[in-house]
Order: sequence, then structure tokens, then C-alpha cells
Amino acid sequence: MVPLILLAIAGCGRRQEAGAYKMPPPEVGIVTLKSQPLPLTVDLPGRIDPVQIAQVRARVDGIVLRQEFVQGSVVKAGQVLYQIDPAPYQATLDSANANLMQAQLLVQRYQPLVDINAVSKQNYDAAVAAAAQAKAAQEIAAINLGYCTVTAPITGRIGAALVTQGALVSQAAATEMAVVQQMDPIYFDFTESSTETLKLRQEMEAGQLKSLAPGTAQVTLTLPDGTVYPPPGKLLFSDITVDPTSGMITLRAEFPNPDDWLLPGMFAVGRLEQAVAPETLLVPQPAVIIGPNGAASVMLVTATNSAVPQPIQIGAAVGSDWIVKSGLKAGDRVIVDGLQKVRPGIMVKPGPAKTVEENSISPATGK
Repeated sequence: MVPLILLAIAGCGRRQEAGAYKMPPPEVGIVTLKSQPLPLTVDLPGRIDPVQIAQVRARVDGIVLRQEFVQGSVVKAGQVLYQIDPAPYQATLDSANANLMQAQLLVQRYQPLVDINAVSKQNYDAAVAAAAQAKAAQEIAAINLGYCTVTAPITGRIGAALVTQGALVSQAAATEMAVVQQMDPIYFDFTESSTETLKLRQEMEAGQLKSLAPGTAQVTLTLPDGTVYPPPGKLLFSDITVDPTSGMITLRAEFPNPDDWLLPGMFAVGRLEQAVAPETLLVPQPAVIIGPNGAASVMLVTATNSAVPQPIQIGAAVGSDWIVKSGLKAGDRVIVDGLQKVRPGIMVKPGPAKTVEENSISPATGK
């Protein structure tokens, strides 16, 4: 009786041991890689600069009678900003007008007389020259009188009043009275290493990258508080010279600025589209295993649904993905979800990767 019980127990153990090899394969989430064009961008620091800046300075000597603008407001080109006492310049103009009239009358009297030799030709020529000098003096007096009314040279936002009513301003000292800056649109000036620019051109010539169509390169701005400025800007030009002290090339972009969010002198970081990599593979970051030595690898699912490790080289991060430099190809099935349940060589049950579906900005698609 006892041998029969032992045999039954042994048979049960063999059935349990056999059952351990029939465990279902673990479920894993995968993505199937696809190659696609990828815009290449670079983040470069720079500062905001006005499109135009005009320093309003005194062009005549005199006492400021009135300030005609609101500090910090938008002024139009030709708008009156200050009134300098015009009295002495009005008197000079009146005197110049009288001198001109007298000189012109003398010319008119001499003209018929010179034809009958009643007045010498020399005296007539002297009268004509004197009338011309009087005309020039009258024009200068009129110009100086006009300078007593100080106007905005450009349309833009005006800053603080740098002189006040009753102040004495000087033409010789070119007294600064205000500053007007055009702020819509506005410039973003930034720099890039000449070494990186040269490398980019070499890659384009080698066919590794494609250049953007002229006028299509866009720039997006990140402001000092970390927010992204909504409207994108357009790249205007890249300087043709390299700064010998820094080895940098200056670039300029233009941005719309209707609400004056961007202020001259403000620091910002611009993200510039430089080129397009025509055939790029992206792999989700959760799929990449970084070893102790820094080597990267992924787990692939073969055609027979077995898991195999694959060493890869990764490049820059793009959102929640890595750029694949080598080790993978289009059509490879990479495990993203369930890596902790996978060992090399075991069979798996693949399905769409939920991690990619929830956080996806990746172009790779799960199958």
C-alpha cells in the first residue's frame, strides 16, 4: 500500500514539473520602427534687439517749454515730443526775411539799369550774389526755427523723458532728450559656433542631410521664465564673417511683437531649424537599456516571437525618443513595455506598446 502512495506522489510531482514548462509567454508592448524625415534643431542663446532705435537729441540751443508725449507710450513718426523756446529763432528768421527782401529789391532795380550801362556789370553781379547769400541765411533761419519743434523720427515706443520743462538743451552737446524704439516686429540676435556651421555644411554636401528651402527656416523662442513665445520667427540672415575672438557667427531672426512681450535687451533661447535628416529612426526612451559601462541596448522580438538583445548607438534626444545612430533598422520590433519580465531567448506575446500610446510624440508605431 505504501509503495502505491509513493508512486502516486511521485507521479503528481512529475505532472507539476511538466506543467512548469507550459507557462504562457509574458505579454510585452512593442513598437515597429519606421524611418522618416526629421528636422534637426539647435538651441542657441541670444538677446532681443529693436528693429530701429532713434535717440532724440537737441538740434538747437534753448529752453524746453513743453513736453508733449506720455512716457512709455507709442508715438508716431512726426509726432511732436518737445517744444523748445522759438522766440530767438523767430526773430532771426524775421531778420533774414527782411535782408532777403532788400537784396532781391536791389537786384530788381539793377537789372534794367545794367542793360543800358547805367550800373556796372560788377555791381549787378555783387547784388545777385548778396541776394543768394540772403536766401541761404533765410533758409538756415527757417530750419533752425523748425528744430525748436522736436518730433519723433520713427514710429515706436518712447521711453522716459530725459529732459524736463525749463531745462536748457544744447546743439553743441547734442543733449539727449528721449529714445524711441521700433518693437513690432523685433529682432532676435544670436550666435552659433563656426565649427558647427562647417560640420553642418559638410554633412549636407555628403548627402547625409537636406537643406531647408530658402526662407522656410523657423525659430521659436523660450523666454527667461521658461515659457515658449507663441508666434514663430523667421531667420533673416547669417553673418558672412566669424568673430575672431570667439569663433562665433551672428544670426538674426525676426518676430512679430504686437503686444510688446519681447523687450529690447531681454535674454532668450532660440530653437533654430537647421536641416532635415531624410531617413531617421527614433526609439522610445523607455525601450533603451543603459548598461553600467554606458553602452545602450534594446530587446528585439524576432519573427518567431523570441526576445533577443541588440546593442545600439544612440544620438540626441527628440522629445521622449532617442535618435538611433546604428544597430537598428526599419521594421525592427522593439520591446517597450514589460522589459522586466523578459530574458534573452524566451518566447513573448507582443502587443502595441501602451507607453508610446500614452506619451507618444514618437513616430514609431506599435503593432
